[in-house]
Formats: sequence, C-alpha cells, structure tokens
Amino acid sequence: MAQQPLIELQDVSFQYEYTQVLNKISLTVREGDFLALLGPNGSGKSTLLKIILGLLKPTKGTVKLFGEPGSSFKHKEWIGYVSQKSNSFNSGFPATVREVVASGLTKKIGLFKRNLPNQQKRVMESLQAVGMEQFANRNIGELSGGQQQRVFIARALVAEPKILILDEPTVGIDHENVQSFYDMLSDLNEHLHMTMILVTHDVDTVSNTISHVACLNQTIHFHGYKDDYDSLSDDQLNAWYGHAVRKIHHDNKEKQK
Repeated sequence: MAQQPLIELQDVSFQYEYTQVLNKISLTVREGDFLALLGPNGSGKSTLLKIILGLLKPTKGTVKLFGEPGSSFKHKEWIGYVSQKSNSFNSGFPATVREVVASGLTKKIGLFKRNLPNQQKRVMESLQAVGMEQFANRNIGELSGGQQQRVFIARALVAEPKILILDEPTVGIDHENVQSFYDMLSDLNEHLHMTMILVTHDVDTVSNTISHVACLNQTIHFHGYKDDYDSLSDDQLNAWYGHAVRKIHHDNKEKQK
C-alpha cells in the first residue's frame, strides 16, 4: 500500500517582483521518504523551503500539507526544520545542551504555557536519538560544529515532528565527521521512521542513505528514486545545472528495506 503524501506541491511558481525564482514546481514527499533536494546556488531551494514552511505564499499553484491546504494548515509542529549552522552563533551563549533542546517544545506547547509532563524524559530521548545524551549538561558553546548541529536536530525532534527538513546541515562540520553525520540521519529515517528532506547544493551528498532525489534549478528537472538518479548521464546533469557536475557516492551502509 502506498504511503500517505505529507507534502504535495502542484504547479507552484514564485517570483520576486519581476524575477522568476520557481517555475511550475510539482513535488510529492510521502511518509517514510528520505529525499535529497539538489541544486546549485540560486536554484530556488531556500524559496521552496519557505513555501513549504508557510513563510511565503506561491505566486501560482497549490500547496498541501498532510492533505490540508497549506494556507489553513495549523499543525506547524508536525514539520521540524534545522537550518545551516550559522557562523554567527554565539559560542558564549549561556545555555546547556539540555536547555537548548527543551526550547524546541515552545512550538508545541506555546511560549507561556507550563512544561509538558515528562519533558526532561523527552529531551533526553531526543538527545539519545542523535548520540548526544552524554553532553546534556555541557554548555552549547563548548561543542564542535558537528556536535552543535546534532543538538539542533534534537531540538527539532523533541516536538515530535512527522517530517524533518534539514537545510545544508553539514555546513561547518569537519569533513572527517560528515560520514558519521549522514549515518545518524539514516538511523533517524530507519529506526524512528522519520520522513526527511535533506537540502544541498552538492551532488556528493547523494548516497545510500537516501531513497529519493529531486533536482531543482528554478524548475524540477528530475524527481524520483535514488537508483533512477544514479542512471542519469553526466550530460543530463550538466544541462540542468548549467555547469559540469559529477556524482560522488559516500561509502555509507546499505539501507535495510
């Protein structure tokens, strides 16, 4: 039986004044998918995310979230979002890892409401999911870039989202730690059954951790299974991206179906 669609975009276009950013985007993300959204700088990835998150309204087309029109969708906590690690993050920010993760419950319970029952249990479960439970009492500024990004993912997970969107999450992570970071994302998808969108402009993130690929450059040039993406020729990719690209596969573990 086909999995339920969580995000449905149909002929979505967007423009800033006279600049066309997205043109007739049709894209479906189903429950359990791990989608890599690929595209060069300026391809419209950030704009597409803002439309999915409800921060922008499309100029044309329709957006459905969990079967509801995006304009009337109320359960914002069902969509977790993790941005790029900002280089401007204040390393002296006086908060522990535990406190940073707990702040992710604001969207779920409201800014001025009391803590949820078992809040600390949920915080620790989220930290365990990303392998950071041993750092719960450490100051967030004392962690490495990769460790901080794992904490930010735990912050998104604590609200129990049904889909997790990560915008170029390996920015600021040392190259030698990128592999373990992707393995962690694969575990979230497999063991927590977390539907995920991984946004990147680097085609080398396409690996055995993902199930689907969408190639975006103002319009969707390809959307399908990862294995079908692997069969595309370099000439096709070069034409879509406007410059020479090549597919590089990380030696990730095979996903168990």
